[in-house]
Amino acid sequence: MKDIEIARSTKLNKITDITDKLNIPEEYLEQYGKYKAKISIDYLDKLKDKKDAKLILVTAINPTPLGEGKTTTAIGLSDGLNKIGKKSILALREPSLGPVFGIKGGATGGGYSQVAPMEDINLHFTGDIHAITTANNLLSAIVDNHIFQGNKLEIEKVTWKRCVDLNDRALRKVEIGLSGEKNLVPRDDGFDITVASEIMAILCLSKDIKDLKRRLGNIVIGFNKQGKEVTCRDLKADGSLTVILKDALNPNIVQTLEHNPAIIHGGPFANIAHGCNSIIATKMARKLGDYVVTEAGFGADLGAEKFLNIKCRNLEMSPDAVVIVATMKALKYHGGAAKDEVSNKNIEALKIGIHNLLKHIQNIKSFGLNPIVAINKYENDFQEEIDTLEEYIKKEDVEYSLLENWAKGGEGATDLAEKIVKLCDKPHTFKNTYELEDSTKTKIEKVAKSIYGAEGVNYTEKAEEQLKQIGDLKMPICIAKTQYSLSDNPKNLLCDEPFKITVNSVELKAGAEFIVVKTGKIMTMPGLPKVPAAESIDLDENNNIVGIF
Repeated sequence: MKDIEIARSTKLNKITDITDKLNIPEEYLEQYGKYKAKISIDYLDKLKDKKDAKLILVTAINPTPLGEGKTTTAIGLSDGLNKIGKKSILALREPSLGPVFGIKGGATGGGYSQVAPMEDINLHFTGDIHAITTANNLLSAIVDNHIFQGNKLEIEKVTWKRCVDLNDRALRKVEIGLSGEKNLVPRDDGFDITVASEIMAILCLSKDIKDLKRRLGNIVIGFNKQGKEVTCRDLKADGSLTVILKDALNPNIVQTLEHNPAIIHGGPFANIAHGCNSIIATKMARKLGDYVVTEAGFGADLGAEKFLNIKCRNLEMSPDAVVIVATMKALKYHGGAAKDEVSNKNIEALKIGIHNLLKHIQNIKSFGLNPIVAINKYENDFQEEIDTLEEYIKKEDVEYSLLENWAKGGEGATDLAEKIVKLCDKPHTFKNTYELEDSTKTKIEKVAKSIYGAEGVNYTEKAEEQLKQIGDLKMPICIAKTQYSLSDNPKNLLCDEPFKITVNSVELKAGAEFIVVKTGKIMTMPGLPKVPAAESIDLDENNNIVGIF
């Protein structure tokens, strides 16, 4: 059965049945139909004296274009923990419409490890991403209106872009203000995908409504004639943006197909943003359960690195255990096997590809954390290859688990669940890759060398100028890089030759309170593939959605 058919064949509980199990009073809930609700951020104050749950981070090796089932693993693990009698809650990101209609598909898991209602979550959900789009574009409208109305702030250069939550390469660069109206100044502009908007990062890193407004006010929209930064607060737009986002700040709660709670909130991309769900959602989950399973986007070189170096600094905590997800297909792909041959037995390619996994294990250990490897098992995986992988993993003094939750739900992840419970009690000493006091270049080079395995870093002339203008700030860095390789070249899958990272540009995100470092050919507005998923999405004769996967 297809994912959407499995999801549709499962009878869901009312969302109040899920929240009742967590003892959430009705006064703190806002229901969106029968199966979705928002939890008021005010409820966090009522939970402040409760003990925090153990936190489990799910990450992965460098993925193939279709991903390695990281979300499916996170869902299966949470269901598995509940299956063995532990009170576990999921804390995941919201899907973006870009991948849903593009190449990667939805982000609600797969098989019998899904969050539901699947179609709603993958499409408009509770409107959070639409609210972020609106807030972002309202700020753009206010900027251009200010210039039109006389430009009292003497804005000379606008760096703030518009956004839309779709993959649309034609909008990467546009010219606006072409209607010919008096005082309307034409200028170059562009669109980012909404999940790359700084406002998405701000929403996910804000601690409360006051912090949200403060961060929104700090957004730098451009520079005046004296070269000084102009902010959202200077334009008196921070209040309006806060009003638009006040409901979006409240985390969403849904359920897995096994009727276990899942808090899904926020969704920055991990290759072009910081790739983690909201701080508020994670804090809420940690007060409501005994174990919280969360994920960070793409491989450990992106999502996990940013989770640990950016989010953990704001969350003021670190994970108790880390799951690294891999598939035999992806390991062979990173060992040089062609896409159409990864299903064939290929011990040689597997042995080469295992080095990608070993690097991610090493990276997690470099943070002082304890990893476990989870192999997302397919029916046609070869036992000889599984045995070979097991030998390599044992040499790293790391446990592993074969997952069958896609086909069996939580029951197929109980082995991982039991091992995770033990791993969470194992001592660890967390440490960051860099100190906030380090120079920006030092931070970049520490991540490049330690996490990516690069020899060093090259900087374009543009990047050097931007670094000089920004200066050295006590902020984390957020490196925008391809997800397909440890390097900044998506075709360099093996990374078996020495390589350097090239920094093309650097941007201060004063509201998000990190510095974005763009490398390689990374785009903040993705494009659609030759045959987008949108061509297969439709309504059937009974008005049921088909084609979402």
